[in-house]
Amino acid sequence: MPVTKLPNRLYYFPKPNRWQKGIGSELPEAYKKFWHEWKLRTPTAVHYIPEEGKYKWDEHQQTVLPVQNIPLPLRFPKEQDYGIWGGEAIVQGYRKKGKYRMKVAKFWVPTLRRSVVYSEILDTHMKTTITMRTIDLIHEHYGFDHYLLKTPACDLKSLLAVKLKREILIALADKTLYPHDPEKREEVYNKYKDYLSAYTREEIEWYGLSYKDAVKKWIAIKEPLEKPEPFKIRYRSELIAELKAAKIAEAMDADVERPSESWIAKINPFSKTPKTE
Repeated sequence: MPVTKLPNRLYYFPKPNRWQKGIGSELPEAYKKFWHEWKLRTPTAVHYIPEEGKYKWDEHQQTVLPVQNIPLPLRFPKEQDYGIWGGEAIVQGYRKKGKYRMKVAKFWVPTLRRSVVYSEILDTHMKTTITMRTIDLIHEHYGFDHYLLKTPACDLKSLLAVKLKREILIALADKTLYPHDPEKREEVYNKYKDYLSAYTREEIEWYGLSYKDAVKKWIAIKEPLEKPEPFKIRYRSELIAELKAAKIAEAMDADVERPSESWIAKINPFSKTPKTE
């Protein structure tokens, strides 16, 4: 009987991602939740109008066709992280100038402008690069703070926007807004406090961080807990314990971290300038 070949899929081993191997697997679930909202969640369609339903009637072909909402190929340059573009990006496509001419590559860049936005919670004016869609969204949400707090990270997209949202959430959670005006603090806090119900304090702490910043934060938290004890401190403590057990007077008041130079230098054979009595 002929031997049937198994499909290649059975021999496929998925490549481990950053969350399954290395320090990324140690990051807390609070940051992984933010990363999923920021990078993996499907953003709102900006450059095309999605069609509803599963099928549609095509007038040109006089037949029923399936609905295919295929996103346009977009490019997000690094400059986007320094502004708030409202979900817009560089659209990549082609342009055909004539019937018998070849298509040429074309990039449609959004119109950018320098403007100033105001955060009522942070009580700060900020100059940044925005688009007209960002201005329309701010007006639609009745303020810059409402726009950031209501919009998920996948639609904010830029690192600047998610970091500002993190600062706003921290100011609300810790009630550090308007430190010199208690009445204004309570007024603004009561206006925006409902947004805190969607987050825990730990999720707010890890919200809005890039992967590099999250790794640095995790290392700073983890390093003091796993810092090994130097051998010199361990051996020194054992030596002092033995000297105290032998009732050596000079060792009675000795400190492990800061040894007394008056007696430890005398018994240190590696001392550059050994002291003699």
